[in-house]
Amino acid sequence: MTIQTTSMSAELQDYFLNMALREPPILRELRESTANHRVAKMSLAPEQGALLIWLLRLINAKRYLEVGTFLGYSSTAAALAMGEDGHVVACDVCEEFTQEAQQWWQKAGITERTTLHLGRAVDTLERLLAEGHAGQYDCLLIDADKPNYPNYFEYALQLVRPRGLIILDNMFLNGRVATPAEHHPRSVAILHEFNRQLRDDQRVEHCMLPTGDGMTILFKR
Repeated sequence: MTIQTTSMSAELQDYFLNMALREPPILRELRESTANHRVAKMSLAPEQGALLIWLLRLINAKRYLEVGTFLGYSSTAAALAMGEDGHVVACDVCEEFTQEAQQWWQKAGITERTTLHLGRAVDTLERLLAEGHAGQYDCLLIDADKPNYPNYFEYALQLVRPRGLIILDNMFLNGRVATPAEHHPRSVAILHEFNRQLRDDQRVEHCMLPTGDGMTILFKR
């Protein structure tokens, strides 16, 4: 037993990745091929991908929505986790990044069960609600522009079914949320306050994990 999380040295990180992951070959290829991308840090860490797959299978998810697709790691992981009768809805504002994501979807054989909405995520989420998709998603992942996280969360509460999951990435902002007064970007103060609000929000069960750059998992009551 221990009272705090063990710090991850480079050696322990390598050991962990070798021992803890059952990463599908296409996901490993995607991750390694994009590791040197100029903003590769925007992708999920492999252990986060493994957790996403595990959670989706645990709740027998068939409808998954994500805000922030980047190069396709999380959407590909979700599609593989849900199987042939699952469907991914991906929202992103960047055509350059999502063109590469679509190439990986094709390579993974999941194009037919993946829908991309290119444009502002707030507009897409509003449109999905207007089209009658409230309460129809098993899981919604938020991994996009941080100042809009509170807005995305409120949409997620409407779009995710009761007993579904809402997952938020980058909740630590590289540790800056712990000392928001020392940092200028508005996103730090916003996320610092948002973390507090989520902790106290009785509409969801709350769990924040120190994996990747901080991942919060919410269970909709």
